[in-house]
Amino acid sequence: MLAALTLLLLCQLAGEVIAQLSGLPLPGPVIGMVLLFIGLVIRGEVPAALDRAARGLLDHLSLLFVPAGVGVVLHLARVGDEWLPLSAALVLSTLLAIVVTGWIMQRLGRPAAGEPKP
Repeated sequence: MLAALTLLLLCQLAGEVIAQLSGLPLPGPVIGMVLLFIGLVIRGEVPAALDRAARGLLDHLSLLFVPAGVGVVLHLARVGDEWLPLSAALVLSTLLAIVVTGWIMQRLGRPAAGEPKP
């Protein structure tokens, strides 16, 4: 499990380095996830140790929301002052996510030429 956690942290570190050196407007962890994804696609499978480590992190994912919740409470007055733009951003981003997800599912769900429709 230690090797798998090290791999995850190295991917994040590589993403941070790429973000800093390239000036890309993406967070380092996102770039690191893309690097990890590419590595797993090339490998063709998820190693068992990495699967166990990822599942362990996902089991306790709710703990990672505690700092975000504290931040919201800390800036509650600002949230109250800017409730309209925040609400609009939340609604629009949710609708956009639903539309994009539906479009992707339709594209992926199309049968290939010659295959019967389900």
